[in-house]
Order: sequence, then C-alpha cells, then structure tokens
Amino acid sequence: MISSPAGEAAAGLPETGYAALFDAHFWGLVRFARLLGADDPEDVAQEAFVRLHRRRRALRDPNAALAYLRSTVCNLTRNRLRHLGVARRRRAQLAETGTEASAEAGAVHRESVRELLAALDLLPRRQREVLVLRYWLDLGERETADTLGVGVGTVKTHTSRAIAALGRTLRETS
Repeated sequence: MISSPAGEAAAGLPETGYAALFDAHFWGLVRFARLLGADDPEDVAQEAFVRLHRRRRALRDPNAALAYLRSTVCNLTRNRLRHLGVARRRRAQLAETGTEASAEAGAVHRESVRELLAALDLLPRRQREVLVLRYWLDLGERETADTLGVGVGTVKTHTSRAIAALGRTLRETS
C-alpha cells in the first residue's frame, strides 16, 4: 500500500480526499477498535488517521487508504491490548503484595462489558478480528483477508471457528 523508495512516483492521497475519508469512516473505525477490545477506541482511530496523514503522499493507491486505516487500527489495538496485559499482571502483583493499585488500573478493572463483547473478548485475537471485520464492518472475505494480510481460506477458517466458539460461550452464559 505504501511505496517505500523515495524516488518512486506516488499517487498520494489529496488533502480533500483525506478529509472526506476522515468524515466518512472515523466513527466506523472507532466502533471497529472498540469491538477489537481497545479501551480507548477514539484514540486508536485518531492515531490511525495521523499515521495515514503522515504517509499520505507515499500511498501508491488512494483507494487503499481505508484498508491501510483498518490494518493500522488492528495493529494499534493489538499493541494496546498487549500493554494492558502487562498492566493487569502488574496490578495483580501489586494486589498480592498489598500495595494499592493506581487509579488507571482501577478504571480498567471496573470497566463493564456487555455480554456479547465479553464473549468476543474470549475469542483468540485473529478470530475476533475476522468477526468484527466480516460482520460489524460488513467486509467481504477478500477485503477482510487484505486488511489482515492473510489468505481468503484463513478468513473462512477463522470465521467458522469463531462463530462456533461464540455460540458455545453465549449458550453457556445464558
């Protein structure tokens, strides 16, 4: 999607195209980040647009900007979830030693999640990403595969497994 050689001619994304892309897709990307498990989905979506803006002139195909944004949201959410895992382990260590947890850790701990989102959170990362892209963003198998950088067969496999696991989890909690 992004051209790397400095001397290569690039189509780029015009400033007006960037603004229209932001207006049309910002809130959808916020919902996408939230469904992937981001605790700060607006920040994730904003960061994705900032990264696209920085590299907009290097974009080989302006039509690939939305796929670039979705991939960036996926990657940023993964990184933030890894960070939260470290923070939660640290909070658990502090609780074991009797040390008081930070306000931020308390806010993360008190976060309430609806039943479906809780079930989504139990899915493996890739299965959750596939379901959100396919059924929340209503992407086709090819678009989902392109966003995640995997094959269409992988998307089909993860979709099937995720739906089965989600169904089992929701039946168990009902």
